[in-house]
Amino acid sequence: MPIGERVSDRPHRTGYLARLLAEKGHEVTWWTSTFDHFRKEHLFQCDAEVEVELGLTLRLLRGCGYRRNFSFARFRDHWEVAEKFKKAAEQAAEPDIVVSAFPTVELSLACADYGLKRGIPVIVDMRDMWPDIIVDSMPAPFRVPARVLLSPMFRQARDACARATAITGITEAFVDWGIERARRPRSPLDRSFPLGYTSLPPSPERIREAEVFWDQHGVGRDGSLTVCFFGAVGRHADLETVVLAARKLRERGKDIRFVLCGTGDRLEHLRRLAANDPNVLLPGWVDAAQIYVLMRRSIAGIDPLPDRYDFLSTINNKAIEYLSAGLPVLVCPRRGVLFELLSHQGCGLGYAHGEGDELAAVLERLIADPEERKRMSENAARVFSEQFIAQKMYSEMAAYLESIADSFRTHKRFPA
Repeated sequence: MPIGERVSDRPHRTGYLARLLAEKGHEVTWWTSTFDHFRKEHLFQCDAEVEVELGLTLRLLRGCGYRRNFSFARFRDHWEVAEKFKKAAEQAAEPDIVVSAFPTVELSLACADYGLKRGIPVIVDMRDMWPDIIVDSMPAPFRVPARVLLSPMFRQARDACARATAITGITEAFVDWGIERARRPRSPLDRSFPLGYTSLPPSPERIREAEVFWDQHGVGRDGSLTVCFFGAVGRHADLETVVLAARKLRERGKDIRFVLCGTGDRLEHLRRLAANDPNVLLPGWVDAAQIYVLMRRSIAGIDPLPDRYDFLSTINNKAIEYLSAGLPVLVCPRRGVLFELLSHQGCGLGYAHGEGDELAAVLERLIADPEERKRMSENAARVFSEQFIAQKMYSEMAAYLESIADSFRTHKRFPA
């Protein structure tokens, strides 16, 4: 949530939608945790309420926090936030509609129950396939006991989807996954709304600051070509293969710099792995303006997704960011919704998971053919303009929510 010291952070799906609804004259209350999942720290040391702007209020609830993404502390944190929401919502003004991001499972169920009790429509917006992916990401011998241990969460996920008025999601595959959990037929209200990204640049002052930042790092000013990455530096992003490709390209005399931005529990491991490679830069976390400038100093963006059903079903924020700058997207693996989009639209290339030689060959192809790079860049900008501009995508989602809210408020039924 871009407030306080984080005002320079990128907004995401909920942030875009909340601000757009407030700009349209609605009163929006955004319930969330005080905990910053990416930095692993609390924004506030107790529950807090912040008026972000006219019509938009943040209600922040403090859980215990956690240091590792997959841990009992994280489950406890999510449970604590959901329990606090149940109590705080009883004292808050009733809304016309509730939109709950899924996960967290616990908070989505609390929202669904809240709406069911009061006759308020609740939309559960599928962002991630919990808790299935928690189990399936574990080593095979641990999956059966983990599924037994997490059986209450599986039940909560089913109940949240079944009790919701409608299921939305970031792709059709995510909507279908939510409908399957709800164990009901799909209705006309169940819709996908892609992730969106802003087409508006940062302020000139912040762009100048970002230009200085990258100049100081020697990025984009010394004649070398740049490939960028933004995201969590964790076990889901196969950045080891990227470092391997960088080494191979350097050994072949190809002057390409890889700028891998982000923080996570594998950042130090990656820094050790790339310690002797001058063509790999790991600057840590960067803000929205620095991302904006770096993308425009790059020839491509890398999106190294795991070969797993949830990632294969999504078109993620990272890819859309790259497209917004007209960057060809280099995606792993060579299948799934994102790869099909890039291939069909001619704005990206794929490589196999763990294949550094193949990624190096893909980049050599781009280096050798500037005309192909130009075509891919033009196609990337076109696809973004047609499918992923935040102002357009979230205006459609806002109209959808308004229609449901108006119908329930007036007739206590679904819109026709």
